[in-house]
Amino acid sequence: MSYADFLKRKAIFDPPTGLSELPDMPEALFEFQADITRWALRRGRAAIFAGTGLGKTLMELAWANAIHEATGRDVLILAPLAVASQVIREGEKFGIRAKHCRMQSEVETGITVTNYQKLDHFDPAAFEGVVLDESSILKALDGKTKARLIEAFQGTPYRLAATATPAPNDFMELGNHAEFLGVMSHAEMLSTFFVHDGGETQKWRLKGHAESEFWRWMGSWSVMLRSPADLGYDASAFELPPLRQEQHLVSADGEAPDGMLFALEAQTLQERLAARRSSVAQRVERAAEITPSDRPFVWWCHLNSESEALARSISGAVEVRGSDNEAEKERKLLAFIDGGIRVLVTKPAICGFGMNFQHCADTGFVGLSDSFEQVYQAVRRFWRFGQRQPVTVHYVASELEGAVVDNIRRKEQQAEHMAEQMVAHMADITSAELRGTQRRTDPYEPRLPMQLPAWLSEQKEAA
Repeated sequence: MSYADFLKRKAIFDPPTGLSELPDMPEALFEFQADITRWALRRGRAAIFAGTGLGKTLMELAWANAIHEATGRDVLILAPLAVASQVIREGEKFGIRAKHCRMQSEVETGITVTNYQKLDHFDPAAFEGVVLDESSILKALDGKTKARLIEAFQGTPYRLAATATPAPNDFMELGNHAEFLGVMSHAEMLSTFFVHDGGETQKWRLKGHAESEFWRWMGSWSVMLRSPADLGYDASAFELPPLRQEQHLVSADGEAPDGMLFALEAQTLQERLAARRSSVAQRVERAAEITPSDRPFVWWCHLNSESEALARSISGAVEVRGSDNEAEKERKLLAFIDGGIRVLVTKPAICGFGMNFQHCADTGFVGLSDSFEQVYQAVRRFWRFGQRQPVTVHYVASELEGAVVDNIRRKEQQAEHMAEQMVAHMADITSAELRGTQRRTDPYEPRLPMQLPAWLSEQKEAA
């Protein structure tokens, strides 16, 4: 091996392992969607981090159909509960056949769609390709399930992961995707590009000298965009509607500390939880008052007591609970989408990821967790590309919980700023990858011949 070959082997990137001859893309795809799908097919193992409403489902179906046509073998799409049915509907809409199956014996030639919970009912070796829809679920799964998912498809030639843009600085999520795709293990990614800040076990930051190489590595196997304009495409058809956020404060029954006349605003997590528990009745009453009677609405809760009381307080409201079986959850969610249910009451952890509720433009939180991502994802079920109405989000909180909307807006601004930086880092790299241009490299070209040390030359002569 020459020294030049040795240096090439040390470069950190993941080579394409996909299709060399690509089929025609469905006419329904926008230009940026078709380019991303073709790139993912050439890659073979790829991730698409795209904002809500940018057509990830159609790109997944087009990718899966192309793999099936090229190899003659089956492709499996894994999706969250109830989202699987939405994938089937999307395929019917654009003429791509896919079948919703519960077990391997139901599989027919072509594309199979099922829920993540049904993975153990299928034989991964029977599929040439696999798609993870809403693949951010990797970080929400327990360690055993996530390891099972990664292990089950480590030998699958074609793999696609698709989800919304990752949470800024959530390197755990990026590592999960790299590991599932077989690009690099999570531990290898951390040791190669990051340094541990100490203290918190999950607090890592990019090594200063490795930052540009990290984003180039990311650009070799993933695409990241919040709008087609991020990659230089026409975005005139992708404009978000106005978003209005309203805060409703209710009186609190909290006790005043010793020496104080009034109860104080909650400062710690425990204090905020106590404030929420003590104000359930007042918040539920206010939420029921502001629920419209003439259009769809979704209430998001944090505590079981909130969702139970709210479902009883609103005529015709239906509660989706964690204890519902899968079929019952799916029936309720699809009934809401189809108009059979007008008011839905649930939790972000149950229905906040993957669902498309853009037929509805009104939602609210009668209870908040301290997870900004759960709030963000729940709002994005409505406020997304394709939504034609202004979206209104109501936050009902106790006076002791503080300025809820201000805190959410502050976190949202921070997240948007970080997301902009992530997209900006990858934009040029991604644009070049999508359009098939040569990826930029920094080759080592020595001007002087390499000389071996005297002691090494002597050993060589002696040998």
